[in-house]
Amino acid sequence: MTQRPERADALRNREAVLAAADALFAASSSPKSVSMDDIAAAAGVGKGTLFRRFGDRAGLIGAVIASRLEPLRQAVREAREAAGSSPRQRVTELLDASLRFKIENRNLMTAAEDAGLSSPYQAEHYDWWHEMLRAELDRVPGLHDPDFTAHALLAALRADLVVHLIENQRMTPEALRSSLASHVDRVLGPG
Repeated sequence: MTQRPERADALRNREAVLAAADALFAASSSPKSVSMDDIAAAAGVGKGTLFRRFGDRAGLIGAVIASRLEPLRQAVREAREAAGSSPRQRVTELLDASLRFKIENRNLMTAAEDAGLSSPYQAEHYDWWHEMLRAELDRVPGLHDPDFTAHALLAALRADLVVHLIENQRMTPEALRSSLASHVDRVLGPG
């Protein structure tokens, strides 16, 4: 059966909801304080529209994350196709891109964890990051168990850890990125 294209008003509503949710989470000092009512009001739609379209708060947050990740995914795909960098460099670049995303979207990522998406390993974007990273780790000479190494390196980028280091430990984003790069060098060994 052929799927019908989305109606223009439904597409407009979806985009308005995603933009409103994104803006509210980015501006909030506490992601828990952003309610479905707040999002519906900011988007100019009824609350029922949110639940019909996204199912629940977790579904809405997942859709916002997916929309924010798409430009990054495209950039990563393009970088992988470009020649010139070593596998070690691509691993570092992938992890740095993921960390920058978590830093820039820490309220949204925290909201995802608070909304019941607490296991990053069940999120669609986790599988994508893991596969990209594992594929590059497969190319690093002498590295044992690229699959586990990809999981372990991604664990260092959990949103709750990023928030803790930046907001509670007062680590600057630049220092966090530098520490991650040093850690990756140690994990990958001499090269």
